[in-house]
Amino acid sequence: MMTDPISDMLTRIRNGALARHDRVNMPHSNLKERIAFVLKGEGFVDDVRVEDAGEDQPTRKRVLSIVLRYGQDKGREKKPAIDGLRRVSSPGRRLYVPHDRIPRVCSGMGISILSTSRGVMTDKEARKQRVGGELLCEVW
Repeated sequence: MMTDPISDMLTRIRNGALARHDRVNMPHSNLKERIAFVLKGEGFVDDVRVEDAGEDQPTRKRVLSIVLRYGQDKGREKKPAIDGLRRVSSPGRRLYVPHDRIPRVCSGMGISILSTSRGVMTDKEARKQRVGGELLCEVW
């Protein structure tokens, strides 16, 4: 039984980027899909797809497929667009922040992803809309 699906999602993305995989697959949920689309909107991943698990599965479950983004580096083949991911709020310790106390990640070079009453959004959007919420994760 998985106790923290968001942490599992971030770990799959981190491990896939370190192993230089083209895509990572994971079980689908609406919250994971919204987080993935925020990552796509900020340019950390190339594409997000929701697919059926396939004909061989006894129950038709959906799979979230994330296509990772890479840039060219001088010495190596590919450098991941995501340098780091960190889960901030966890099931055992939820962290809620008001709009004026949302932390900046890497002096504004990274993003925080929040779950607010107006949906899942980045720290910049939350400050602009003056809405706080649960601080899910940080990406840089």
